[in-house]
Amino acid sequence: MTFRDDFRTTHPLRRMLLLTASAFAAWTAATPASGERPNIVLIVADDLNWNDCGPYGHPSIRTPNLDALARDGLTFERAYLTTNSCSPSRASILTGRYPHQTGAEQLHWPIPAGVPTLAQVLRDAGYHTAAAGKWHLGDAVRDHFDRIEEASTAGFVLPSSKTADAGAMIAADPSGCGDWVRVLAQRPRDRPFFAWLASLDPHREYADGALTPPHDAADVIVPPHLPDVPAVRSDMAMYYDEIGRLDTFVGDVVDELKRQEILDETLLVFLSDNGRPFPRDKTTLYDGGIRTPLIAHQPGVISAGRRSMSLVSSVDIAATCLRAAGVSTDALGSAGKSFFDVLERPDRTHRRYAFAEDHWHDYEDHGRAVTDGNFKMIRNDYPDLPNTPPADAGRSPTWAAMRSLREAGRLTAPQRSPFRSPRPARELYDLRRDPAESRNVAGDPAYAAVEQRLASELRSWSERTDDFLPTVRTPDEFDRRTGRPDASVRRRPRASKKAMFGTIGAY
Repeated sequence: MTFRDDFRTTHPLRRMLLLTASAFAAWTAATPASGERPNIVLIVADDLNWNDCGPYGHPSIRTPNLDALARDGLTFERAYLTTNSCSPSRASILTGRYPHQTGAEQLHWPIPAGVPTLAQVLRDAGYHTAAAGKWHLGDAVRDHFDRIEEASTAGFVLPSSKTADAGAMIAADPSGCGDWVRVLAQRPRDRPFFAWLASLDPHREYADGALTPPHDAADVIVPPHLPDVPAVRSDMAMYYDEIGRLDTFVGDVVDELKRQEILDETLLVFLSDNGRPFPRDKTTLYDGGIRTPLIAHQPGVISAGRRSMSLVSSVDIAATCLRAAGVSTDALGSAGKSFFDVLERPDRTHRRYAFAEDHWHDYEDHGRAVTDGNFKMIRNDYPDLPNTPPADAGRSPTWAAMRSLREAGRLTAPQRSPFRSPRPARELYDLRRDPAESRNVAGDPAYAAVEQRLASELRSWSERTDDFLPTVRTPDEFDRRTGRPDASVRRRPRASKKAMFGTIGAY
């Protein structure tokens, strides 16, 4: 008699005991002994571009602690996020799902009740779970953590449109990192822990005093999609200062793990939720919006000073952490796949394609992107709308300078792209020859095979993940020219979903 036949004819109480024993056996088989289960610390920066730190070759931004983390760990050269916006990205990292699968795909939408998270699964597996810093996840998942420290961050406020700091980030602790060490120091010592440490740095708004001594305008490397003028250099120098401040807190975390003599027992992962808060970066599907720094560190498990060219996605992080903990991903229902093998062998290939999404963030937009690490295709679903930067960047000295230079006819084609309407429905970039993504080669016969392949992969991914278009567009919440709140917009209703297929011909 098979187990299935025996199960059907067994008394209900015995069936329950059989199920319990079976589940326990499966769990213990997948889980190492308690002493072998690593602590897991995820440090999530807020609006840090992938190459704006020392480990990725920036010569002047002062990040000695990230530099040390990379020297002793593994740096990923081709890591991509699933989206270009803060809270949807964090929801995706924590759930192991693509944003449109989380129910939290738009900015400030909370993770809905019933969606499992990495914290919940680890807590059920015996981990102490804690979060400190910027929350941005909603109320339904608070009980997935044993401890949450967000008192130092007041988040976003939207005062009157006449107020100078309308829409600014307001916080008693402007870094968002002030509670990180305290949460680690006060953890229970009888079990492994998971710590979600989320910063506010280097998110706008910027103020003097973030770092001493501050970066100078001469330290700035202006990317080609921004004009090299004094206002931009001054703005970027202050962004550099917040990166430097964040770096000091990363160092404090490492020092605390050393003080507790558990650094070797801790998998520490550092990444950002999206790119720099400047035009044509954050909220776009260019590398400045969706490529992330990613550093993994655990002495004895991860070889020091290695770099991996393996293509990885932030949707894979939850599965990787569970694999490190010896916990099955079944309860999470992750759309990602563990890259733990790459931590052990950096030369391994992980995934062929990474996918990313663009949704409402202050302004309406909808798009998708796919990359194989060498080429990237972007599909703009609302090509009639310009690629307006987020409201915080729209209030910046950089945007003011770009508007003036545009009126004077002094912007290059890449610098004019945030103003362009209509946009191409499809963009294709050769990242090897054109890392700045300045030349759209969609429609070029020389790239026809690449374009067809990426379009096919994007369509297949949309089908596999039940991707959709909203039935209606969401109103802009800010004025696209000034970045000020639009008083006529009172709420952002959730539109019902419409199947992607047959509604968009520009694959």
